[in-house]
Amino acid sequence: MLQPPSRTGHCLLETLPHLRNRLRWALFLAACMALLGLPGAAGSALNCHKTCICASNIVSCSKMNLTTVPTSLPLYTAVLDLSYNDITGLRAEWTPIKLAKLHNLLLSHNGLHFLSSEAFTNVKQLRYLDLSSNSLRQLDEFIFEPLVNLEVLLLYNNHISQIDRSAFVGMLNLQKLYLSQNQISRFPLELVKDKSRLEKLSLLDVSSNKLKILPIDELQVLPAWIKNGLYFHNNPLLCTCDLYSLLAHWHIRKLNSAVDFKDDYKCVLPGPQKTQVGVFGLNGDYMNCSTFKEADKEAFLEQTLILGCDTKRRDMLKTWVMPGNVVVTAESNQTAKVLTDGSLKIDSVRPEDSGTYTCFAVSEALNETIYVVLKVHNFTMHGSGETLNTAYTTLVGCLASVVLVLIYLYLTPCRCFCCPNKGKNRGEDSIHSSMLSVTPTHEDPALKAELNRHVAFIDSKDLQGQNGKLNPNGDEDDDDLDEEAGSLGKGKRKKSVAESISSVFSDTPMVV
Repeated sequence: MLQPPSRTGHCLLETLPHLRNRLRWALFLAACMALLGLPGAAGSALNCHKTCICASNIVSCSKMNLTTVPTSLPLYTAVLDLSYNDITGLRAEWTPIKLAKLHNLLLSHNGLHFLSSEAFTNVKQLRYLDLSSNSLRQLDEFIFEPLVNLEVLLLYNNHISQIDRSAFVGMLNLQKLYLSQNQISRFPLELVKDKSRLEKLSLLDVSSNKLKILPIDELQVLPAWIKNGLYFHNNPLLCTCDLYSLLAHWHIRKLNSAVDFKDDYKCVLPGPQKTQVGVFGLNGDYMNCSTFKEADKEAFLEQTLILGCDTKRRDMLKTWVMPGNVVVTAESNQTAKVLTDGSLKIDSVRPEDSGTYTCFAVSEALNETIYVVLKVHNFTMHGSGETLNTAYTTLVGCLASVVLVLIYLYLTPCRCFCCPNKGKNRGEDSIHSSMLSVTPTHEDPALKAELNRHVAFIDSKDLQGQNGKLNPNGDEDDDDLDEEAGSLGKGKRKKSVAESISSVFSDTPMVV
């Protein structure tokens, strides 16, 4: 009858040692958990009293000597500050759960040199990511692809020398990208070039790198709202006049990238000395680059033309004013109309469309005025000669007349002053006055018969009249003329130059 109680007591005595062992393990595990909560412990759980500061949805663990990201982060965390720690790598499992509400992640000043390709798969809602002042050396392909909502990415003050062309693919909402103070030697043109650029990117900072050459032709055609936030100062660029023209144009347009850092744009002159000078001084003593002037817009008759209002900001309200202060409105019956993107379309361009067009752009933070000077050629693009007006025709006619007169005066056969100076007999004197007339005269028959069988050419006299003109009736012939007048009866006289001017300078010899 006592067996059951004695059996129960025996079992209790056997169980006590096992309970003691379990209690020891529980105490040991509790001690380990306490140690994990200390600053600097790897894989430590979040401790809002010792390792971090928790304020509502903000978790700040800055300057806590952490080597890894704390675990057990609250799901409501919106801002996570891990700056100024010793986190050298960001692995895929740094947050095993999805932090759907996290939009700001700060990891600056950590000595970070490794980023897993899956480091951001659980934080796709990030809008602000700070990876500045670390030890990153390269950006692999698609590394930021999950961050489709990211707006600001800070990567300045690293050691980045290689950027894969697809590193930023998928970042559809990225607006500001800071890559300054790195080792970049290739300008990431794919980020701003048409058809491959990030559509919302309005600031790209690649200053203080190792860029030597820029794709100037591609940069010139970029919209002004991109160029306004494109910074590439403090780079060892090679000095060229194209570089000067690019920045001079930006400075005239008062773009922030050129105005704010005008003195920081340097370039290296050609030559072994590698002298560094200011880019805006290249139009002086260094390379004598020509001063930049805004080129006019040109068009042809009947052409459809689009004038762009290239403002420094996107999505501005734009109003156009045509030459003569005519405002372009949607209701008016005009050949010009404003398109949805703010540009002005002119159908069937006419000569009277030439002039200065003004675009007034307005936004909440900026008012801007853009002037476009249009020059319309007075002919079509494929037929330049059919539409010349009366003024051009008259000008061409006048020029042709002047040319013909010059040919008539200076390119005709040899005149009197180019013949050798020979003694003249009485018979030759009758044709000295540059007259070749076929009208019969009443002179001596013998002389007439002699002249009728010879070819008459223009003869010269040594004497010239006023202003270098030949004087056919020089002083040496005065006596001969008097004698001739006496011998010829019945009012007969020598013919004047005016009566026979029609036969002067003829290229064909005449028989008289």
